Amino acid sequence: MSAIYKVNKAEFMTSGTKPSHYPPTELPEIAFGGASNVGKSSLINSLVGRTKLVKTSKTPGHTQTINFFNINDAMVFVDLPGYGFAKVPLSVKAAWGPMIEGYLAGRPTLRAIVCVMDLRRGVRDDDMMLIESAPLFGIQPILVFTKADKYGKNAAQQRRREIAKGLNCPPGDLLLYSSTKGEGGEALWDRIRQVTGV
Repeated sequence: MSAIYKVNKAEFMTSGTKPSHYPPTELPEIAFGGASNVGKSSLINSLVGRTKLVKTSKTPGHTQTINFFNINDAMVFVDLPGYGFAKVPLSVKAAWGPMIEGYLAGRPTLRAIVCVMDLRRGVRDDDMMLIESAPLFGIQPILVFTKADKYGKNAAQQRRREIAKGLNCPPGDLLLYSSTKGEGGEALWDRIRQVTGV
């Protein structure tokens, strides 16, 4: 039965750029990745029912470290640096790839990565790289498209079908999400709980 998972505890744990900075691997982890301007921070905040757990910024590229959040002492949400549109030095951008790849490859408790994309823009090259790399690391990709409220209901479903056709997958594999309206939370929590067993 679908239901919004009740979050009683959502706390920042630590942030870092290399394995020695990361917390012990005791709880199942769910990573969140996506371009710098797709509303990833807003999605995480709305998903856990908080407004300021993850810092949001009007400047793309605000997140430059891997950030860990304790959710109900049952799982860990991991916010990865955004890619694509970040206005940060090239040297910083160049370091993100190895940092993120090292994290994805080296966390035995990582269960899935929520690939966050903008419904209006669809799947871009960087998104596709992230989606295709997930199975190589033994991680399940969960495809979520934000800004669904920018479309009417029928138009959003049509857009989902178009994207699914391009990915050669069932439309139901793609989740629509609106942080402003809080829509899509139940379906995303269902996926997260399936992979974490929580």
